[in-house]
Amino acid sequence: MSERWVVHLPVVVNDLLAAQRLARVVAHWSRVLPQTEPGGTTVSPEDDQNVRHWVFCDRIMPGGRRCQLRPDHDGECSRRPRVR
Repeated sequence: MSERWVVHLPVVVNDLLAAQRLARVVAHWSRVLPQTEPGGTTVSPEDDQNVRHWVFCDRIMPGGRRCQLRPDHDGECSRRPRVR
């Protein structure tokens, strides 16, 4: 068994897009904590938590940094989220 633990922080929103938006905001703010791994952020339905949806693309870019765009984004990866 791994010595790592995962913290689950339940929040309630009405749809997948709203959940992903909220998760992106929380993940970006959590980067100030060295223990967090924002790129691994997922969301799931409350009654089926085994079905997870990625919040970030998370591809590794040159230099070892990860993409911060949505998982289904068009075009090249970026370290900066696109403003809509």
